[in-house]
Amino acid sequence: MQPLTDASDPAVPAMGLDRPDLTSGDPAPVFGLLFDRHAAALHRYLARRVGTETAHDLVGETFLTALRQRETYRPDTGTFRAWLYGIATNLLRHHVRTEVRGLNATARLAGRDEHVAHGPDSHVPAAVDAQRKAALLAGALADLSEADRDTLLLVSWAGLEPAEVAEALGIPQGTVRSRLHRVRRQLRASAPKGGDRDD
Repeated sequence: MQPLTDASDPAVPAMGLDRPDLTSGDPAPVFGLLFDRHAAALHRYLARRVGTETAHDLVGETFLTALRQRETYRPDTGTFRAWLYGIATNLLRHHVRTEVRGLNATARLAGRDEHVAHGPDSHVPAAVDAQRKAALLAGALADLSEADRDTLLLVSWAGLEPAEVAEALGIPQGTVRSRLHRVRRQLRASAPKGGDRDD
Protein backbone atom coordinates (compact mmCIF):
# COMPACT_ATOMS: atom_id res chain seq x y z
CA MET A 1 0.00 0.00 0.00
CA GLN A 2 1.36 3.43 -0.89
CA PRO A 3 1.58 6.21 1.72
CA LEU A 4 -1.40 8.56 1.89
CA THR A 5 0.65 11.53 0.75
CA ASP A 6 2.03 9.86 -2.38
CA ALA A 7 1.52 12.39 -5.17
CA SER A 8 1.40 9.57 -7.74
CA ASP A 9 -1.92 8.38 -6.27
CA PRO A 10 -4.68 9.78 -8.53
CA ALA A 11 -6.99 10.14 -5.51
CA VAL A 12 -4.63 12.61 -3.84
CA PRO A 13 -5.69 16.14 -4.81
CA ALA A 14 -3.20 18.47 -6.45
CA MET A 15 -2.82 20.52 -3.27
CA GLY A 16 -2.16 17.39 -1.17
CA LEU A 17 -4.10 16.06 1.78
CA ASP A 18 -3.27 18.95 4.12
CA ARG A 19 -5.16 21.47 1.97
CA PRO A 20 -7.16 19.45 -0.57
CA ASP A 21 -9.51 20.89 -3.17
CA LEU A 22 -12.78 19.23 -2.17
CA THR A 23 -14.96 20.76 -4.85
CA SER A 24 -13.62 19.19 -8.04
CA GLY A 25 -14.36 15.68 -9.20
CA ASP A 26 -15.74 12.75 -7.26
CA PRO A 27 -15.25 13.40 -3.52
CA ALA A 28 -15.39 9.72 -2.51
CA PRO A 29 -11.72 8.79 -3.14
CA VAL A 30 -10.40 11.96 -1.49
CA PHE A 31 -12.71 11.61 1.52
CA GLY A 32 -11.68 7.97 1.83
CA LEU A 33 -8.04 9.03 2.12
CA LEU A 34 -8.90 11.88 4.47
CA PHE A 35 -10.93 9.52 6.65
CA ASP A 36 -8.03 7.07 6.78
CA ARG A 37 -5.68 9.88 7.73
CA HIS A 38 -7.75 11.69 10.38
CA ALA A 39 -10.50 9.43 11.75
CA ALA A 40 -8.46 7.57 14.37
CA ALA A 41 -6.98 10.72 15.93
CA LEU A 42 -10.33 12.49 15.81
CA HIS A 43 -11.96 9.49 17.47
CA ARG A 44 -9.36 9.45 20.26
CA TYR A 45 -9.96 13.14 20.93
CA LEU A 46 -13.74 12.79 20.93
CA ALA A 47 -13.66 9.60 23.02
CA ARG A 48 -11.75 11.42 25.73
CA ARG A 49 -14.42 14.10 25.72
CA VAL A 50 -17.64 12.08 25.50
CA GLY A 51 -16.83 8.36 25.60
CA THR A 52 -16.22 5.75 22.92
CA GLU A 53 -19.78 5.14 21.73
CA THR A 54 -20.65 8.80 21.32
CA ALA A 55 -17.25 9.36 19.67
CA HIS A 56 -18.09 6.71 17.03
CA ASP A 57 -21.26 8.61 16.21
CA LEU A 58 -19.56 12.00 16.22
CA VAL A 59 -16.72 10.89 13.92
CA GLY A 60 -19.23 9.63 11.38
CA GLU A 61 -21.34 12.75 11.75
CA THR A 62 -18.24 14.96 11.42
CA PHE A 63 -17.16 13.38 8.13
CA LEU A 64 -20.71 13.37 6.81
CA THR A 65 -21.01 17.08 7.64
CA ALA A 66 -17.63 17.74 6.01
CA LEU A 67 -18.76 15.92 2.89
CA ARG A 68 -22.04 17.83 2.76
CA GLN A 69 -20.34 21.17 3.41
CA ARG A 70 -17.22 20.56 1.32
CA GLU A 71 -17.92 23.67 -0.78
CA THR A 72 -17.40 25.81 2.32
CA TYR A 73 -13.84 24.54 2.92
CA ARG A 74 -11.24 27.08 1.80
CA PRO A 75 -7.76 25.48 1.43
CA ASP A 76 -6.19 28.93 1.20
CA THR A 77 -7.36 29.84 4.72
CA GLY A 78 -6.49 26.69 6.68
CA THR A 79 -5.75 22.99 6.76
CA PHE A 80 -8.34 20.29 6.34
CA ARG A 81 -7.46 18.99 9.83
CA ALA A 82 -8.30 22.31 11.47
CA TRP A 83 -11.54 22.60 9.47
CA LEU A 84 -12.48 19.04 10.43
CA TYR A 85 -11.82 19.64 14.13
CA GLY A 86 -13.89 22.82 13.89
CA ILE A 87 -16.82 20.78 12.59
CA ALA A 88 -16.28 18.15 15.29
CA THR A 89 -16.14 20.82 18.00
CA ASN A 90 -19.39 22.34 16.81
CA LEU A 91 -21.07 18.92 16.86
CA LEU A 92 -19.53 18.17 20.23
CA ARG A 93 -21.13 21.27 21.72
CA HIS A 94 -24.48 19.52 21.35
CA HIS A 95 -23.17 16.92 23.79
CA VAL A 96 -21.60 19.33 26.29
CA ARG A 97 -24.44 19.14 28.81
CA THR A 98 -23.87 15.41 29.16
CA GLU A 99 -20.10 15.93 29.41
CA VAL A 100 -20.46 18.57 32.13
CA ARG A 101 -22.88 16.39 34.11
CA GLY A 102 -20.33 13.55 33.98
CA LEU A 103 -17.47 15.80 35.06
CA ASN A 104 -19.57 17.16 37.94
CA ALA A 105 -20.41 13.62 39.04
CA THR A 106 -16.74 12.69 38.98
CA ALA A 107 -15.90 15.82 40.96
CA ARG A 108 -18.43 14.83 43.62
CA LEU A 109 -16.45 11.61 44.08
CA ALA A 110 -13.52 13.70 45.30
CA GLY A 111 -15.48 14.47 48.46
CA ARG A 112 -16.40 10.87 49.20
CA ASP A 113 -14.35 8.57 51.40
CA GLU A 114 -12.69 5.86 49.37
CA HIS A 115 -13.12 2.33 50.69
CA VAL A 116 -9.88 0.50 50.01
CA ALA A 117 -9.19 -3.09 50.91
CA HIS A 118 -6.05 -3.28 53.03
CA GLY A 119 -3.41 -5.69 51.88
CA PRO A 120 0.22 -6.07 50.95
CA ASP A 121 -0.15 -3.94 47.80
CA SER A 122 1.86 -0.76 48.36
CA HIS A 123 0.38 0.86 45.24
CA VAL A 124 -3.10 1.30 46.72
CA PRO A 125 -2.42 4.69 48.37
CA ALA A 126 -0.94 6.04 45.13
CA ALA A 127 -3.93 4.78 43.14
CA VAL A 128 -6.38 6.39 45.58
CA ASP A 129 -4.41 9.65 45.44
CA ALA A 130 -4.42 9.56 41.63
CA GLN A 131 -8.20 8.96 41.60
CA ARG A 132 -8.71 11.91 43.95
CA LYS A 133 -6.56 14.18 41.78
CA ALA A 134 -8.38 13.05 38.62
CA ALA A 135 -11.72 13.83 40.28
CA LEU A 136 -10.50 17.29 41.26
CA LEU A 137 -9.25 17.91 37.71
CA ALA A 138 -12.59 16.77 36.29
CA GLY A 139 -14.34 19.28 38.53
CA ALA A 140 -11.99 22.03 37.42
CA LEU A 141 -12.65 21.16 33.75
CA ALA A 142 -16.40 21.21 34.37
CA ASP A 143 -16.09 24.69 35.89
CA LEU A 144 -14.42 26.09 32.75
CA SER A 145 -16.51 27.92 30.19
CA GLU A 146 -17.36 25.97 27.06
CA ALA A 147 -15.00 28.12 24.98
CA ASP A 148 -12.10 27.71 27.42
CA ARG A 149 -12.66 23.94 27.76
CA ASP A 150 -12.78 23.49 23.96
CA THR A 151 -9.58 25.51 23.53
CA LEU A 152 -7.69 23.60 26.22
CA LEU A 153 -8.81 20.15 25.10
CA LEU A 154 -8.15 20.79 21.40
CA VAL A 155 -4.54 21.57 22.37
CA SER A 156 -3.98 19.00 25.11
CA TRP A 157 -6.09 16.04 23.97
CA ALA A 158 -6.33 16.49 20.19
CA GLY A 159 -2.75 17.77 19.84
CA LEU A 160 -3.67 20.74 17.66
CA GLU A 161 -1.32 23.67 17.50
CA PRO A 162 -2.73 27.03 18.70
CA ALA A 163 -2.90 28.22 15.07
CA GLU A 164 -5.00 25.17 14.18
CA VAL A 165 -7.25 25.75 17.20
CA ALA A 166 -7.78 29.31 15.99
CA GLU A 167 -8.76 28.00 12.55
CA ALA A 168 -11.00 25.30 14.03
CA LEU A 169 -12.87 27.69 16.32
CA GLY A 170 -12.83 30.66 13.96
CA ILE A 171 -11.07 32.95 16.43
CA PRO A 172 -7.79 34.91 16.35
CA GLN A 173 -4.59 33.15 17.44
CA GLY A 174 -4.10 35.75 20.17
CA THR A 175 -7.44 34.74 21.67
CA VAL A 176 -6.33 31.10 21.74
CA ARG A 177 -3.08 32.04 23.50
CA SER A 178 -4.83 34.23 26.07
CA ARG A 179 -7.45 31.54 26.75
CA LEU A 180 -4.73 28.92 27.25
CA HIS A 181 -2.83 31.22 29.60
CA ARG A 182 -5.97 31.98 31.63
CA VAL A 183 -7.07 28.33 31.78
CA ARG A 184 -3.65 27.07 32.82
CA ARG A 185 -3.52 29.71 35.57
CA GLN A 186 -7.00 28.64 36.76
CA LEU A 187 -6.06 24.95 36.76
CA ARG A 188 -2.83 25.61 38.65
CA ALA A 189 -4.75 27.59 41.26
CA SER A 190 -7.27 24.78 41.73
CA ALA A 191 -4.68 21.97 41.71
CA PRO A 192 -4.11 20.12 44.98
CA LYS A 193 -1.16 21.51 46.86
CA GLY A 194 1.86 19.27 47.42
CA GLY A 195 1.53 19.46 51.21
CA ASP A 196 -2.09 18.29 51.51
CA ARG A 197 -1.25 14.61 51.88
CA ASP A 198 -2.08 12.78 55.10
CA ASP A 199 1.23 10.86 55.26
